[in-house]
Amino acid sequence: MREIHYNTIVEAVERLCMESNYFLGDDVLQSVQKALGREESPTGREILREILENARIAREDEMPLCQDCGYTVVFADIGQDVHIVGGDFNEAIAEGTRRGYIKGYLRKSVVAHPYSSRINTKDNTPPVIHVRIVPGDKLRLTVAPKGGGSENMSALGMLKPADGREGVIKFVVETVRKAGANPCPPIIVGVGIGGTAEQAMLLAKRSLLREVGQPSEDPEDAALEADILTRVNKLGIGPQGLGGRITALAVHVLSQPCHIASLPVAVNIQCHSARHKEIVL
Repeated sequence: MREIHYNTIVEAVERLCMESNYFLGDDVLQSVQKALGREESPTGREILREILENARIAREDEMPLCQDCGYTVVFADIGQDVHIVGGDFNEAIAEGTRRGYIKGYLRKSVVAHPYSSRINTKDNTPPVIHVRIVPGDKLRLTVAPKGGGSENMSALGMLKPADGREGVIKFVVETVRKAGANPCPPIIVGVGIGGTAEQAMLLAKRSLLREVGQPSEDPEDAALEADILTRVNKLGIGPQGLGGRITALAVHVLSQPCHIASLPVAVNIQCHSARHKEIVL
């Protein structure tokens, strides 16, 4: 049994909150650069250049990529041979979030009593935490701040099994069409298929952690990704919704078995600031 101390987790989450908001991943930067070469709209090309310049300034000056520093979503893969000591695991993540958003001068975007007073919690807590127990004696933490503009465009469809593959494509493409400029395209489209309603939604969000544009290891899912991406980029929404060829940088699909009577399909859209950083303790 390997012990990991509360304070180690706090410090890791604190750092990841800041780094994820300051430093856009190389995979995203490379995807935007490739999109710049494919975009035919002069306005679209200028927007893509501005996205790259914005990322450079954020990286060099260590300041947020976007004024929306996101709701803090944390994916935690806990090895079954790990023992957390010195405090509560969930509180360690909350405290790390609290410190990171205050120390890093990140906008606090979380409000309590969501359907009434909507009072800001002033420290971006509580975070959303997704835990998996995995083999081994390591703890993998991934901090993925999620902006409101893209999160608001999420959708869940409980399709009929007879709708099949084409039904899935139509649902995803229509979701992107309705979203329009709201999620700040070019976007990454996370798609979860199968399981139950809540599992499909989680699959869609988890798919966004994959390296941008890396095809699924499942050949059938990879082919579906390519077909959806082609259809999405024919919508003509373009960078920032001002028209163009590149509405999405990538489509990521995660699927799993489901009930014989169901075909759950979830969409979780990520804006071009596809922020996430991870550490293995």
